Amino acid sequence: MRYVIFGAGAIGGLVGARLHQSGHEVLLIARGAHHDAIARDGLTMLTPSERETFRLPVARDAASAGLRPDDVVLLCVKSQDTWNALLDLRDAAPTRDLPIVCLQNAVENERMALRMFANVYGAVVLIPAEHLEPGVVVGYGSKLSGRIDVGRYPNGIDRLATEICGAIAASRFDSDPQADIMVHKYAKLINNLGNGIEVLCGPGRRGARLELIERVQAEGREILRAAKIEFEIPHVADVDSRWAEIEFGEVEGRAHQGGSSWQSVERGTRSLETDYLNGEIVLLARQLDLPSPLNETVQILARETLIRGLQPGWLAPEEVLNRADGRSSGVTG
Repeated sequence: MRYVIFGAGAIGGLVGARLHQSGHEVLLIARGAHHDAIARDGLTMLTPSERETFRLPVARDAASAGLRPDDVVLLCVKSQDTWNALLDLRDAAPTRDLPIVCLQNAVENERMALRMFANVYGAVVLIPAEHLEPGVVVGYGSKLSGRIDVGRYPNGIDRLATEICGAIAASRFDSDPQADIMVHKYAKLINNLGNGIEVLCGPGRRGARLELIERVQAEGREILRAAKIEFEIPHVADVDSRWAEIEFGEVEGRAHQGGSSWQSVERGTRSLETDYLNGEIVLLARQLDLPSPLNETVQILARETLIRGLQPGWLAPEEVLNRADGRSSGVTG
């Protein structure tokens, strides 16, 4: 079995490197300067105790990857890039039974994948990693690289889910199969509602930033409960305890800075995942004719960050709340 990492950024690159280290066959799919750097110099992985470069096969897209019937695709692109990635995979796949494992935030990716492929798996990912430089991925986990739980979509555990978890667990990660994987993913969605706050107010979870994140997440919980969507998984919600299990360390004198959305802005990309994170809460709220002013404001302001070419930290948490209060009067519940 070969693992095809579609999207070899922070998460995909680190997972691919660790799987390769543990003896698994790996193929990376990357784009642009990142692809070119890997093809030319290899993929460099930095951790608190390692600096290694791996000569891994890398392709620009699925069409040039030479997909095989025994491949398992680990889909690691951001949610806004999922549809195009799936189209690429569909046109190149040797079979519609090709397993697609969504190592992604948000809850829409699996549903999109199931339109095109019969065997879809969800994965809940907790990995302190960064990708800010072409050809380089950084993992800040000292004891472990992170945790990845996998389950069949929409629910259940099968032989392949168990086998994937076994391979991941042998590669410096914790990993368990989960029959109710989407409940876990909705729990992770609540955690990820703070990603947009890092884009607006800068990274860090103290003081006014922490209060704003907690309020955005509380609004998200209210909407999920109103939609009768299960999401109460205490060990997923307790992020601090899960980080403690991984044990953070510095990498070449640098501490972990911010999450995936913050990294997207830092790299100068022109898209963000916010429409599938806070935007998921906004979508559900509108379907229920309920207000979600905080998540709607974060979604709108994250887009403004890109349009105006602003850097994280351009807006104070208090101003985000003020703008959300302004939206409250225009939303009926």
